Amino acid sequence: MAMKTVEEYQVGISCYISNLPGFRGILKQRYSDFIVNEVDRDGQVVHLSKLDAPPEEEQKSVQETGTNTSESDTTTVTSYASLLDSFKSLAGDSDASHLEEFLNQINAGDDKSVAPIVLSPDSNKSHRTAVHNFFKGNFKFLVTDTVDGPDASSKCIRVRLNSGGPNNGRDSKKRKERGDKPFDSRGSKSWPETLGKFLRFHLYKENKDTQEALGVIGKMLGIQSRSFGFAGTKDKRAISTQRVTVYKQLASRVASLNERLFGIKVGDFCYVYEGLVLGQLSGNRFTITLRGVVADSEDTIKASADALGSHGFINYFGLQVLPLPSTFLSPSLCVFLHPVLKFKNGANEDQALKSRSLRDSNKDRFGSGSVPTHLIGAALFRGEWELAVDLILDPRDGDILFHAIAKARKYYKDKKDVEGTLRQLPRYLVAERAVLQNLKRSSGNYVQALKAIPRTLRMMYVHSYQSFLWNHAASTRVQKYGTEQVVLGDLVYCKESPTGKLTGIVASECDDDCGDRYDSNIEDEVSADIQEESNSYVKVVTAEDLNSGCYTIEDVILPLPGSRVIYPTNDVAKVYHDLADKDRISLTECVHNVKEFSITNVTGSYRRVFQKPINFEWELLTYTDSTKPLVETDLDKIIKSKPVNGVIPVDAPDAKKEEDNMRELESSNDGIILNTDENEIEGEEVILPQDESVSGSNSQDSQTALKLSFTLPTSCYATMAIRELLKTSTSVAYHKTLNQ
Repeated sequence: MAMKTVEEYQVGISCYISNLPGFRGILKQRYSDFIVNEVDRDGQVVHLSKLDAPPEEEQKSVQETGTNTSESDTTTVTSYASLLDSFKSLAGDSDASHLEEFLNQINAGDDKSVAPIVLSPDSNKSHRTAVHNFFKGNFKFLVTDTVDGPDASSKCIRVRLNSGGPNNGRDSKKRKERGDKPFDSRGSKSWPETLGKFLRFHLYKENKDTQEALGVIGKMLGIQSRSFGFAGTKDKRAISTQRVTVYKQLASRVASLNERLFGIKVGDFCYVYEGLVLGQLSGNRFTITLRGVVADSEDTIKASADALGSHGFINYFGLQVLPLPSTFLSPSLCVFLHPVLKFKNGANEDQALKSRSLRDSNKDRFGSGSVPTHLIGAALFRGEWELAVDLILDPRDGDILFHAIAKARKYYKDKKDVEGTLRQLPRYLVAERAVLQNLKRSSGNYVQALKAIPRTLRMMYVHSYQSFLWNHAASTRVQKYGTEQVVLGDLVYCKESPTGKLTGIVASECDDDCGDRYDSNIEDEVSADIQEESNSYVKVVTAEDLNSGCYTIEDVILPLPGSRVIYPTNDVAKVYHDLADKDRISLTECVHNVKEFSITNVTGSYRRVFQKPINFEWELLTYTDSTKPLVETDLDKIIKSKPVNGVIPVDAPDAKKEEDNMRELESSNDGIILNTDENEIEGEEVILPQDESVSGSNSQDSQTALKLSFTLPTSCYATMAIRELLKTSTSVAYHKTLNQ
């Protein structure tokens, strides 16, 4: 089953929108070339603007008056007023008043003493769905279900406090296993009643993934990682700013960490009543600098950049990395692992293994090694449990530099000796060790062994196969029908749908059918940020629709296969079934009874085929020193305006020395694979080209860079936009050729 590194065409990525020629450009030559700022649900771009904690009296006034002196922050009280107005227009004055009283009770007293409320009778299922989704999207500390109404034809929505914390529901069993303690509450018994239970702050980080940064902060604060909440993971090889919440920690204590943090800063503090959970964002703002740009002419670059802004890109699932939750890598481990290790220049293999473990814990959507991830998903759908285990444990091309891993994998393949393999396999390989440990306890029980893999990772295998089919379908849609107009049989969201602008999982009303659906809380924004909506909001384009001209090419969507999706009625639908048949998989019937690996139990979702970058801007730059940042970061702006204690100016000797050290680490690995955990997003494994004419730090030749700034909704990939611009592959194999 082994094969070479996955190429884009093998997972369906084969088309472009424009016919313009591409050009050469280096993505992420330096991590400062890739800047990501989270965009919250109100459309506000999250920036780090101040590092100091607010004065105590200001903290109190925020909660007592509902007024925040910072323009960038809004308090929970203010948010409630706005949300209640929205709810009033959805559910009416009576239910809005009822909800307002309910919220006041929660904020004023003991959470356990607050009784549930029941909203007015509602016989309209679509309207009830909208109400459920309103609470899911805006009040994560509340849960809703449906109860019988006063007569047989009506039902009522019941609203109650989420006693299990913000992630109640699918994760409740795990919570019970860890003692029903959703947060680390040590030292918080004397928490002031005037403050919200969560401290919200902006996390700025350089060349670190979200879990690694929070692991460092958690270790310094002496709290567990489960106390933190965030809306989505951000790129590792980048500079990013995002919102984070932490349970019952004082702003002054967290702000004091800035003096000891390197590559991480925290600021813009305020207290809120709700912790952040995955998916509570609308997208990300990217500032990307492509260095070493070489093209036939400057006009070629300008035309390509303009075309990207005007026409967008095909919204493929790229060869991205799916980061795992921080619970799978302990904060203490994250603290001691440097993001880049000089393995060739003296670091021992144990250090290299640890560095590799961080990359291996961020499994590729399609796999960058010799075992494509979607093949594991296909084996799971077929019920070939032993094959799936073998694929997970099989030797991989990338293991050649890591003798212990390569030796252990080969040993298992040759001997099938579980205990012997466990003794050899490094403890950092989470999925592999979970499988083997379960096989040790229950020999031959491959299903149970697969279920021992952390759920986020094992469901990623399933989603990978769905993404594989979607990519091929998208390419077929472009090849057969072009990129300019809607055609008969396409799928679109109904214009009259109240959620027609959203992309989401197709699900029936949650209270009427709460099966063991695909867990959408996977920590990449393809899944975590998908909004739920009803199947009735998707329709097939008819001749009448074409004549009316109410739909454009931007409205076209395609399904990720599942039990509750519909397919186009044109030739594109055949691609799904033909590819699945080739893999001996039925998209309508399941051959086994393991629900989470069953195509009939996976709900499915929809995804837009074409995506335009929002607020797109571009600029050509020239530079001579490739070690110098070309774009100002949030931290640069703070330092420039007012130096803060504990923050080293970027031009200070110590900062320059650290910068030089990092540059040495980056350039010493001769094409080492560098994570770009592009959320969404977020990331992709990219080989850093080491072209002397481009990356030589001492070069004084004038070079060209292209600076791009744009916003993408969640579930869209910046690397796919760059692919459309450059007309080059994003695969590891392609980038290796740049080093030859």
